[in-house]
Amino acid sequence: MPLSKHETYMMRCVQLARNGLGTSYPNPLVGSVIVHNDRIIGEGWHYKSGMAHAEVNAIESVREKHFVKEATLYVSLEPCSHYGKTPPCANLIIDSGIKKVVVGILDPNPLVAGRGIQKLMEAGCDVLVGVASEACEELNKRFFTYHTKKRPYIFLKWAQTEDRYVAPSKELRTSKAPYWITGKAARQWSHKLRAEEQSILVGTQTVLDDDPGLTTRDWSGPSPLRIVIDRNLIIPETATVFKGDAETLIITEKEKEDTTTVQYATISFSENLPKQICEILHARRVQSVIVEGGARTLESFIALDLWDEAYIFTGSGRFTSGILAPILSGRLLSEKKIKEDLLHHYKNPNT
Repeated sequence: MPLSKHETYMMRCVQLARNGLGTSYPNPLVGSVIVHNDRIIGEGWHYKSGMAHAEVNAIESVREKHFVKEATLYVSLEPCSHYGKTPPCANLIIDSGIKKVVVGILDPNPLVAGRGIQKLMEAGCDVLVGVASEACEELNKRFFTYHTKKRPYIFLKWAQTEDRYVAPSKELRTSKAPYWITGKAARQWSHKLRAEEQSILVGTQTVLDDDPGLTTRDWSGPSPLRIVIDRNLIIPETATVFKGDAETLIITEKEKEDTTTVQYATISFSENLPKQICEILHARRVQSVIVEGGARTLESFIALDLWDEAYIFTGSGRFTSGILAPILSGRLLSEKKIKEDLLHHYKNPNT
């Protein structure tokens, strides 16, 4: 079924908004277009917290300013109505003289939550809400999960051999260097994912075995917050995760003072570990996390059905023995080849 005129312009808002993926945190992804006589005369998106919002950029991009008062403003998320690091966008829309506003979806943030729409309507604006709402909600699944479920959006990610092993047995390991299951293209794709998400989580054994950097070395973009579970603080300070090229958060039951680049969160390991980690991340305004391993860490989240999406790479090699991959039940969204490796993308139908 073809898209309506409103849906077409809203999907352009969604497309623009994606330019802020990885940089807009903790703010949502928002895109906006300004349309006059079925012609887009202005576009904008929100790039980074503290910088101009999408509506501001769209209005400022219009060259023929005299058309603005006659135009319709499209925006993927309800315009903000409160003062934060920037003034309210609802005020700017009203002051610009725009009388027609089309909104993709309401903002779940309690500071907004319908107030932006109300302010526009009270000022005499004709407001239409709910255009391409499913696409707009999918765009901000991290932001919505953070505000409605009080936890980050959780991605599971692992690589497994053709015979479903995530790591070889000790007998197969010939050195302390990582044993790569996937090829260079798959690893680059993984670094792209890291650049898009706000944090990445691994367990103690993964760091001891592979000494990962957990940064975006093979992709342009910010490195995520590195979260390492280290109950007894046994990981040596020479480990790569302690280098200052990215922030690191250690989850432990020991007390230790923070440093410039490494912070410590003390919890009880006799209680629900994944739930406690989610609470810590929510308090730190972290909206997304990639749970990357090892198998034990991944299984702890799967056992609680505490995940939203999963990316599983299958390489062409075989181990015949070692650590088996977790078992996952989910709805398959896609399957594609990345060079020699096969990537399956799953969605949790229960979240």
